[in-house]
Amino acid sequence: MYAIIETGGKQYRVQEGDTLFVEKLDANQGDIVTIDSVLAVSKDGNLTVGAPMVAGAKVEAKVLEQGKAKKIIIFKYKPKKDYRRKQGHRQPYTKLVIEKINA
Repeated sequence: MYAIIETGGKQYRVQEGDTLFVEKLDANQGDIVTIDSVLAVSKDGNLTVGAPMVAGAKVEAKVLEQGKAKKIIIFKYKPKKDYRRKQGHRQPYTKLVIEKINA
């Protein structure tokens, strides 16, 4: 059994027991998060596709950790003009483990 969920503007294919990194959610470590935006559910070989969401389907996930991704460097410059800007960015994320798919 698997489901296709949407969170943080991205879509993920998940099964029970999967671990995934999503855009930061407003939840503490150890909390149970319910994701209602389920786009499709496959159960016993039957695929149910929502229009746009599957009615009554939910995915429950446990928050393992909140963190920041590896730093990326943004460097802008204009040649021959002595213009240089260096900036770093670390994207916040939430690490989830899928516990239950209700369909």
